[in-house]
Amino acid sequence: MIYSPAAQDHGLPHDPFKAIVTPRPIGWITAMSAKGEINLSPYSYFNAVSTRPHIVMFSSEGKKDAVAFIEETGEFTCSMVTKSLVGAMNLTSAPLPRGTSEYGHAGLEMAPSHFVKPPRVAGSPAALECKLLSVQQLVDLDGVSVERWMVLGQVVGIFMDDAFIRNGRFDTAAAHPVARCGYADYAEVDHLFSIERPPGG
Repeated sequence: MIYSPAAQDHGLPHDPFKAIVTPRPIGWITAMSAKGEINLSPYSYFNAVSTRPHIVMFSSEGKKDAVAFIEETGEFTCSMVTKSLVGAMNLTSAPLPRGTSEYGHAGLEMAPSHFVKPPRVAGSPAALECKLLSVQQLVDLDGVSVERWMVLGQVVGIFMDDAFIRNGRFDTAAAHPVARCGYADYAEVDHLFSIERPPGG
């Protein structure tokens, strides 16, 4: 099968795009407004895009509170979603009334950040503290601006729970991070294998 995403002529009950671009890390973003309002929301269009400097990005379908708050204050955090936190993460995706705390709704506690003002999720084993680089509205092939917003942030601080630092490394498998796999499907990372990069020439 081959189909046109513009025409959506695949004949399937659901768009398979997100199930093909998988697994995707979940950016559990905490943002703070200029008034001190806190927003916590998960984004499955999220990833690291650079080292030296460390840069991450997430994309929002619609200009949601997180994007608006980050534009106001220039800071955000990203907490790792783990198997034990996936239920709470899902609760923070609910479209709550403006002013309702996602932290409270999901029964989560905040932990203070070190380099930025927005807090992180207290129960998460790792979190990134970020400063805003840019917010870009996406444009399609026809040059039309679409209601999609990409946020790029430079990581200025990294929190790791010491319990997950083993043999000089962050033990990813022990943390059991969760990835998005399309539709209502998720994957738990609990097993890793290593492949050495081949030499050149």
